[in-house]
Amino acid sequence: MSKMSISVELIKELREITSSSVAHCKKALEETKGDIKKAAELLRKQGLEIAAKKQSRAAKEGRIEAYVHHGNKVGVLLEVDCESDFVAKNEGFVQFTKDLAMQITATSPLYIKKEDVPPEVVEHEKNKEDFYKNHCLMEQPFVKDPSMTIKDYLGSVVAKIGENIVVRRFTRYKVGE
Repeated sequence: MSKMSISVELIKELREITSSSVAHCKKALEETKGDIKKAAELLRKQGLEIAAKKQSRAAKEGRIEAYVHHGNKVGVLLEVDCESDFVAKNEGFVQFTKDLAMQITATSPLYIKKEDVPPEVVEHEKNKEDFYKNHCLMEQPFVKDPSMTIKDYLGSVVAKIGENIVVRRFTRYKVGE
């Protein structure tokens, strides 16, 4: 049984969408018979699986990201950790921290992940999933690409970089609050 021939253009297009390696993009396109949407979803799931496997590894390095919005009325201080100083300086990791700081500035999440929400806070909510999407950073649609959540974005960065990455904490400041 021969593998399906996948065009270089299709691989490039998927790579642009997902930031996955050429080999991963080619394999995903072969598995989905050239369906770029299914291939992108497959790569996202694989990224989340890789991230889940790396979660037990200690993340003792990282960076503090600061973002102050135009007009100096809103700002964010964010800590994102990784396993090595080398990765903390990696362009993809730095971009991820900048994107997260901007996301927090724009969407005002109260928690990092659903597990951080105290049960008494969510018990009276009619739609718990909507509450999580609005108030938990990891469940929010990414402002630069609403087709993926921050959790998906994190999974893709972990898959690409190959280290455990942890959003440790953040504080959002707004003048007058």
